[in-house]
Amino acid sequence: MTLAASTKRRVVLIALAVVVVPLLLFSIYAGAALNFAYSRGERAGVLQKFSHKGWLCKTWEGEIAMSTVPGVAPVIWAFTVREPSVAAKISAAVGERVVLHYAEHRGVPTTCFGETPYFVDSVTVSP
Repeated sequence: MTLAASTKRRVVLIALAVVVVPLLLFSIYAGAALNFAYSRGERAGVLQKFSHKGWLCKTWEGEIAMSTVPGVAPVIWAFTVREPSVAAKISAAVGERVVLHYAEHRGVPTTCFGETPYFVDSVTVSP
């Protein structure tokens, strides 16, 4: 192997490492952020808004109005849904009282996965 071929091979390996290593690290971090929940819980309220939005990365985003005492302004809680089957159930319940089960994933790297850290995985419509 000549010196020029050896240098060319080294440059290609370095360029490949500069591209592959950050991409690999980003993938590992994003996978960990999306698979390990910081907290889990349930929130109840009236489903006010639910939409499929985004320019490039379409996500299901919604809001429920939670009121603890009648006559007091409700607290608005925003959430994200990743599963189409859950999104269909929530979409059918707009305007109704719902209980949403969620997992909080802190540190999700981009809004392509969702605009909020709260990912709803099931819904119950209250009578």
